[in-house]
Amino acid sequence: MSTIAATAIAVPQPKTGASTREWIAVLAGMIGAFMAILNIQITNASLLDIEGGIGTGVDNGAWISTSYLIGEIVVIPLTAYFSNVFSFRRYILVNSVLFPLFSIGCAFAHDLGTMIVLRGLQGFAGGVLIPMAFTMVLTKLPKHQQPLGLAAFALSVTFAPAIGPTIGGYLTENYGWQTIFFINAVPSAIMGVALALTLDKQPMQLGLLREGDWAGIISMAIGLSALQTVLEEGNKEDWFSSPFIVKLSILAFVFLVAFIWIELTVEKPLVKLRLLKQRNFGIGVAVNVLVGVALFGTVYILPQYLGQVQRYNAEQIGNVLAWTGLPQLLLIPLVPMMMKRFDARYIGFLGISIFAISCFMNITLSADTAGDQFWIPNIIRAIGQALVLTPITAITTAGIAPSDAAAASGLTNMLRNLGGAVGTATLGTVLTKREQFHSNIIGQSVTLGRDEVRTRLDQLTAYFVQHGVSDHAVAAQKAVVALGQVVKRQALILGFADTFAVIGVVLAIAAVALLLTQKPRAGAGAGAH
Repeated sequence: MSTIAATAIAVPQPKTGASTREWIAVLAGMIGAFMAILNIQITNASLLDIEGGIGTGVDNGAWISTSYLIGEIVVIPLTAYFSNVFSFRRYILVNSVLFPLFSIGCAFAHDLGTMIVLRGLQGFAGGVLIPMAFTMVLTKLPKHQQPLGLAAFALSVTFAPAIGPTIGGYLTENYGWQTIFFINAVPSAIMGVALALTLDKQPMQLGLLREGDWAGIISMAIGLSALQTVLEEGNKEDWFSSPFIVKLSILAFVFLVAFIWIELTVEKPLVKLRLLKQRNFGIGVAVNVLVGVALFGTVYILPQYLGQVQRYNAEQIGNVLAWTGLPQLLLIPLVPMMMKRFDARYIGFLGISIFAISCFMNITLSADTAGDQFWIPNIIRAIGQALVLTPITAITTAGIAPSDAAAASGLTNMLRNLGGAVGTATLGTVLTKREQFHSNIIGQSVTLGRDEVRTRLDQLTAYFVQHGVSDHAVAAQKAVVALGQVVKRQALILGFADTFAVIGVVLAIAAVALLLTQKPRAGAGAGAH
């Protein structure tokens, strides 16, 4: 008996959980991920104010968001490589300092060119923080605690886009648009201090710079930048009727095809595309992309509707969107407990389905649909989103070796953000085309051959005469214009309804695809051995 006891004492006990120091590092990383994702959407509700502040037109203002997203999408897959070259600790600390500095610089921009450069640099620094937070979950937490870490990451990815326009709108209306670029300073300082105290120092491996997949890096940077520009400018330029869009599309296609070929043939690829051959990872990434379309798409479409149709200001738009974010604070922390009791695939399926239902609830939009009418759909959407990302991420990373955690993180986060970019551009085009379709249909019905149309025009003419238009012909002309505006507004409302339906269909496809994955082992994750 004593021999058995002695043996038991001599054998090292397995690690039961992450230390306080490791948890502080993980949670500090989440602050960075949250702020980086928040800044994708924080300018959405405030673009008109920023455009006025720097003296640029509405058509060019979209670049304020686009340049940031280009920086993020390009740097995310580079993060694993550069964190090896410069050391994980040094790389994340440098970017946690650069991120708020570039952000504050944006507040002092006085022209569009300066703003685009600074937002691009801010995105380049912020994009580093997203996969590094994800990597810390997969490498610093034992597999049974990874769902808790993934829940914290899910809170960053789904809550930040939802609350971004709310924060941006409030600050812009009350304190001026410049203040939205100052809010990164304090959280970034807290993050930097916490990471400096908790991450272990490691030597740099500058020799890896000679071994870098530079052909892959250059082809990816050019290809993704060109693709993102096409997506952002395509709808405005009427897509392939524009020589500029055609040339950029060819550039994007050539360089992205070259990038894929390089990554599949070189010995040490920048992005391990072969990971996509693993069933759960490949399907999980595809689901992540579709969910990215919906996450970014809903945060893009709803403010557009409230601004264009209901004439809401930035703060009012933010208040409506807040109900998509706030319930997630309560629900997401409960998801890890659910995953201990139920199959993660079914939790994810339920979450995506609820998210889809919330979008289908918006297909009956009318001129009377304003902020109050979005309250219930937004609450339902929040419930669905809370149940989506944690189980999807657990399924996607199940079976990924710890050595591939950083590569898997970069690929997953890049493609989800790219899915959001593609989705936003596609939904913008859907909205434009469906508005034109409905305008043509309604316009065919609004003719002088119909008694109700003539009656309505007579009523409008009388209204203008009673309100100071003395010339009857001018009043009649104003009546025609007013009726045309009613037709245009109704067509726009129906276009938005169709766009919400498209998002719902995308989510339905994602929900079905998720069921094709294999059931992950209890607590499985990238840390599983």
